[in-house]
Amino acid sequence: MQIGLSYDLKQALNPVSGGPDDALEEYDSPETVEAITNALTQAGHTVYRLGGGKEFLRRVQEQKLDLVFNIAEGLGNYRSREAQIPGILEMLDIPYTGSDPQTLAICLDKPLTKKLVADAGIKTARWQLVTSCEELSAIDWSGFPLPAFLKPACEGSSKGVRFASRAGSAKEIVSMAAELLTAYEQPVLIEEFISGEEITVGVTGNIQPKVLGIMRVVPKTKTDYFVYSVEVKRNWRQMVEYEVPAALPAETLSRIEKATLDAYKVLGCRDLCRMDFRVSPDGIPYFLEVNPLPGLNPVSGDLPIMASKLGISHAELVLKILDTALTRHSLTAANCLP
Repeated sequence: MQIGLSYDLKQALNPVSGGPDDALEEYDSPETVEAITNALTQAGHTVYRLGGGKEFLRRVQEQKLDLVFNIAEGLGNYRSREAQIPGILEMLDIPYTGSDPQTLAICLDKPLTKKLVADAGIKTARWQLVTSCEELSAIDWSGFPLPAFLKPACEGSSKGVRFASRAGSAKEIVSMAAELLTAYEQPVLIEEFISGEEITVGVTGNIQPKVLGIMRVVPKTKTDYFVYSVEVKRNWRQMVEYEVPAALPAETLSRIEKATLDAYKVLGCRDLCRMDFRVSPDGIPYFLEVNPLPGLNPVSGDLPIMASKLGISHAELVLKILDTALTRHSLTAANCLP
């Protein structure tokens, strides 16, 4: 098959002067592009590297493609940026892997996602959205549950999620939210902080999606509380252990699986996703967020790490994603021959 690979390389982008140091955190590395390319070519496919942005616009029309393997995060500070490449592919009527523009746009908007999953009966922490400093100052924070946790409303890859993003007072909420509003130039989500286990779940499939694995992120050093922050992800080898399957009671694992699959269907995810939860000490999973475009770095990506601990190689994971998308599109190598 003729397969295009869409991506946005971190090295090809320039951070805004004076912006946060994690501004490019979500973008991919040559290592990821190379690993996916190798997996597809070794399976007999021809791969065309499309890149992203204007480069993608030019290259996607130069070659007849049977499908695009999409890992592009999109450009700019738009909450719908992950929908950019799929939107173009739909306009050109080219099949692609992963979720559609609507799901990608919704899921990058954390408050909107929380509303949808909460309406479906899935537990999520109490939250408040703040869109401006004026609105922030007008809110009475005295009744908000403490501690609270703050993060940008429309980011991925733990951008803006720091170990110090936990506020212990109303005064800290206001101060930290004001800083985030300025630094990330977007609304800020303030959530009730759920103490307990940090869990991430991998899902693949469509009509009958299945949980690939439930992974517990375990800090190597015990602290009063743990946050799977950008600092931890940058230094994960020294700071955490990944436990798959998660050593949690069967009833808790069952609750996590049900909440995951329910949310997957409600949000319209396709082919794959990674979903994050905090599990309270009494075994109740609280939905945090979903990533329908999870990172596939062969070394540091949470989904590849999870897969490897389940005996699934990076190449096998890539081909599993591809096969799931091909089945959804009812495509086979045979019917894609010229």
